[in-house]
Amino acid sequence: MEIHPSARKHGLADEDIEHAMRHALAIDDQTDDTRLYVGPSRSADLLEVVTIVRDDGSELVIHAMRMRPKYRPLLPGD
Repeated sequence: MEIHPSARKHGLADEDIEHAMRHALAIDDQTDDTRLYVGPSRSADLLEVVTIVRDDGSELVIHAMRMRPKYRPLLPGD
């Protein structure tokens, strides 16, 4: 997993981005070869992380920020 500089524009630490992906509560494959992860940062703030899935299966993180309410329906129990 690689983190593109654009994913850092909201000020999240790389470790928080990685934590959210490793402990994702929801993963949603999009139709445009991107994947959405919704998971907690190290301090338990919910994050949304978007990656590009490469042909070799590796992922490039292109977006990361605090989770917006529109993704709440993806969470278990909501």
